[in-house]
Amino acid sequence: MELQQIIKDATEKAISYEQYRALVEAHTTNGTNSGDEITEDLAEYTKLNNQRMKRLDKTLKILPENKEFLEAFDKEVYFLIITESWCGDAAQTMPMMNKVAQAAGVDFKVLLRDENPILMDQFLTNGGRAIAKLIVVNKNTGLPVTTWGPRPTNATALVAAEKAAKGELTPEFKQELQNWYNRDKGKDTENDLVEMLKALV
Repeated sequence: MELQQIIKDATEKAISYEQYRALVEAHTTNGTNSGDEITEDLAEYTKLNNQRMKRLDKTLKILPENKEFLEAFDKEVYFLIITESWCGDAAQTMPMMNKVAQAAGVDFKVLLRDENPILMDQFLTNGGRAIAKLIVVNKNTGLPVTTWGPRPTNATALVAAEKAAKGELTPEFKQELQNWYNRDKGKDTENDLVEMLKALV
């Protein structure tokens, strides 16, 4: 199947950011999680992520200089995001992705990874199904023009250094990464996304 058709088929099933937030909220209430595997740990991560996203939705603000660029952005594209409720990186980056999309007047469409393996496998990161993955799709051709994810630039560098040093990501490091996200307040993600969109102009 051609990539254009894969994206078209997947996009037809996509939900809005608001619908995704309601889905995560429902999983939190039910003590469950999205994805093929439902476990207590993943349900707990989902609950934490719901709290994170709730806080970030309320507190994130776009820098004035970025806002000016985004409000003038006029390319015919939409954001297609692949995610799952339990993913910590997704919870820390999706609220800012949504703010950027809103400011730029760009549609924001969400898909769950495990329900869309064919699409996910077109957008692997170092051979893995890493999420959140943002695909910027040209509305006219239905083809991707660029992608972003699963983490902002500085977080990616932290993860790479940890893997190089220890060969894996320890629970302690994962907590450190969440602390980094909390200190960063979405700015690294915001700057990455603005730079990505500037390259399209």
